[in-house]
Amino acid sequence: MKKTNQEHRANMMLNEPLPRVITKMAVPSIVSFIITSIYNLADTYFVSSLGTNATAAVSVNASLDQIIMMAGSMLAIGANSYIARLLGAGEGKKANRVLSFAFFTAFLFGAVVLIAGMTFMHPMVRLLGATPTCEQYSIDYATYVLLVAPIMASSFVMNQCLRAEGSAMLSMIGMGFGGILNCILDPIFIFGLDLGVVGASMATAISKVVSFVILLWPYISGRSMLKISLRECKPDADIVKQVVSVGSSSLFRNGLAVVSAILLNNLAGAISDSCLAGIGVTTRVMMFPFGIILGFGTGFQPVAGFNWGAKNYKRVRESFRFSAWTSLIGGGIMALLIAIFAESLITLFAETDPEMQAIGAFSIRVQCLALPVHSWVAVVNMFCNGLGYAKGAVILATARQGSCFLPVLWPLAYFFGAEGVASVQGVADILTLILAIPILKVVMGKVSRAEEAKAAELAAKAGEAAAAQ
Repeated sequence: MKKTNQEHRANMMLNEPLPRVITKMAVPSIVSFIITSIYNLADTYFVSSLGTNATAAVSVNASLDQIIMMAGSMLAIGANSYIARLLGAGEGKKANRVLSFAFFTAFLFGAVVLIAGMTFMHPMVRLLGATPTCEQYSIDYATYVLLVAPIMASSFVMNQCLRAEGSAMLSMIGMGFGGILNCILDPIFIFGLDLGVVGASMATAISKVVSFVILLWPYISGRSMLKISLRECKPDADIVKQVVSVGSSSLFRNGLAVVSAILLNNLAGAISDSCLAGIGVTTRVMMFPFGIILGFGTGFQPVAGFNWGAKNYKRVRESFRFSAWTSLIGGGIMALLIAIFAESLITLFAETDPEMQAIGAFSIRVQCLALPVHSWVAVVNMFCNGLGYAKGAVILATARQGSCFLPVLWPLAYFFGAEGVASVQGVADILTLILAIPILKVVMGKVSRAEEAKAAELAAKAGEAAAAQ
């Protein structure tokens, strides 16, 4: 059965029409990201009824999630890319070793974050940007999230690796069920049990545990092509190099996202808790289109990587062409719709705070202007990951909240105040285009050289065959 499944997935990746394959791979990922966005917004929505200070605390703790996911996402993205290429080349045993290495290393990293966070709780939340008026709320929310840090990090690895083997539906079920559960538990714990912000944190923690169990099940039940085993956790230099080099783009991206969020939180908090809350809610709202973009990209990446590993270079080109145009057009449509309803969206979280409403709606619209560019650049980034072009992936992954974000942060905040702080992310997204275009040229050059080498190899074999006759 496993052999049949493997052959079926290989045939799907190599022969089925690309729009159908990429869509089939992307839709479950998009759904899981949307559900994740919903339960992140659910926390913010229910907590917002406790006041602006509580909303600001949830916004501050978004950086804690990113810290937990830093190494987890690095290992997950790196393993996803390498596993897809290994499966395309028919090296399933080595793919098992890659998965096991990534899973157990991510779990260990999460344990380190748990211990460090619990030990230095007060200075940690202050560093993340908590103001004196929302510090205790931040501590309440961080406590239970830290307790599940190890399984959050390792869940991300399982999620990505299921997609790498073409089992995007199993990935969606694992992530999606936990998200739905969180939406159900939030009002029960926050209001029914009168636990406030602590209840939101507990609901999130329980949901993460459930997602972990669901994602683990395919690996231990035999439904997955791959398996997780401590005995298989024997990384050699090649595995470590491949996972870390490609995954480092995600590590740097998340690391810079944490740094940028901390700086942005501190600048916004210095203006007011309303500004801090408004920026935080905008981030949660924009997770919807960003999740769709990322979900589409994670559907495209293993297709490109599998065909690259199988040396089907024409299909590699066609997969990028389809994905690039789809992301550009889709990003434009989403931007238009979200910009039109910006006030209504932000009012859901700030009915009695006009300052928060104004800052949030403005920030949403600025990011919508840049959304088509962000969509296209994200596909280029995934293209680099899929083909194992680590340098390009790192440059693009670190641009949005690093090289294109940090240089404009202080000037915009200094000259334009709250509006400047609210504009930073949108401006940075547009600037990433300057980096993406030359990187795409390099990647396409890599594909062209591989095509030429394959053609030369085939010509040589044909010549040998003719000579033998």
